[in-house]
Amino acid sequence: MNASEELRYLVLAAQRDGNRILLDLLRPLGVSPSQAEVIRVVADHGPLSLVDLGVLLVCETGSPSRLVDGLVTASLLERIPALDDRRRVILSLTDTGREKEVSIRGVEAVLHSFIEQSMTAVEIESVNTLLRKFVSGRPAGIAVDRRSTTSAAS
Repeated sequence: MNASEELRYLVLAAQRDGNRILLDLLRPLGVSPSQAEVIRVVADHGPLSLVDLGVLLVCETGSPSRLVDGLVTASLLERIPALDDRRRVILSLTDTGREKEVSIRGVEAVLHSFIEQSMTAVEIESVNTLLRKFVSGRPAGIAVDRRSTTSAAS
């Protein structure tokens, strides 16, 4: 196995293992990792249109309509007609969604603690720098950049 192939498999292994851990931690909350991401993005950057939500998601490169439909059905998100264009909807968290978001933050804190126990702060920053370079200009990398920029501005 050459170095590039090993990197490919290590990134895949880290993503799969991280997702399994997150899935196990989220299971008691009744949400998937993708649903949790939508809830967190709306909490941090919302209210948002469906299009604006879509450009901030890493879990979904297309339209997040199915994810949103499930969260609306579960009474975690609500759709409100946009004031400037009744064909467009604005998504915001319901009271139940805000409660769920607090629990999701707790789960993320556990996962982040696991990561921080596995690597030093310098190693984490080094890996982040390398992965940022790898995903630069790609849809998921652009979504991460937009979320970082928007968070920094908030």
